[in-house]
Amino acid sequence: MVPAAYTQPAAHPEESKERLYPFTVHMFKWLLRLQRISVRIEGAEHIPARGGAVIAGNHTGYYDFMLTGTGPLVHGQRLVRFMAKQSVFEKPVLGRILRTMKHVPVDRENGASAVDAAVRNVRDGYLVGIFPEGTISRSFELADFKTGAARIAAQADAPLIPCVIWGSHRIWTKDLPKQLRGVPVIVRYGAPVALSSDAEEDTRRLKQAMQHMLEQSRAEYEQEFGPFAPGDKWVPASLGGGAPTLEEAAEIYERERAQRKAKKAVKQAKKGT
Repeated sequence: MVPAAYTQPAAHPEESKERLYPFTVHMFKWLLRLQRISVRIEGAEHIPARGGAVIAGNHTGYYDFMLTGTGPLVHGQRLVRFMAKQSVFEKPVLGRILRTMKHVPVDRENGASAVDAAVRNVRDGYLVGIFPEGTISRSFELADFKTGAARIAAQADAPLIPCVIWGSHRIWTKDLPKQLRGVPVIVRYGAPVALSSDAEEDTRRLKQAMQHMLEQSRAEYEQEFGPFAPGDKWVPASLGGGAPTLEEAAEIYERERAQRKAKKAVKQAKKGT
């Protein structure tokens, strides 16, 4: 659903004619209809109908990849090439599919090659999607941002488009039960963030813009679909909910990261014996 005043541009001449990626998009649209998940899109006009750009989104749930792509899909049948963790690409069949769709693998230990690949994609005229937080935010607040999105946009001399999704975490996120039917979602895109030669400053501006958009979407969500119980675990602690605080969520993430490193060390030790 888009605002009544929104004007849809013509379909992108190449992206609208791809075969594999549009098929997966069609399956996702079918899934949303089946689950009666309503998606309201705001600000799609900020997405370039032609040419490359970086779309930076918040990350609270497992549907975020698909939901981030809804605005570009409406705005000229455009497709988003996402940056995702390397381990997903290591699965034989899935990895081949993702590479065919021009998604970008990210090695968390060495992200330089991923940045270079993303810059090439943007310069080639593609939309690249990235979650600056790097992982799902259990607090449902904006966690610390990495500078990759700003650096890619600056190196490619392309727009940096902020995107905020609210409601996705109610569908499927970490540590909470799934709610796969009847959940409303707001997907909001903002005007391009002004870029400078300072990636840290550009990232600060990006986060500031996204925070404003997040607060707007939360207020609209409560007004249109609420009221909600203050103690609900999907409601941020700052709003009186039961979600972890930013600090508590960071502690959980650090414990998980330590566990992953320990498991990796055990596997490497077994291979060496």
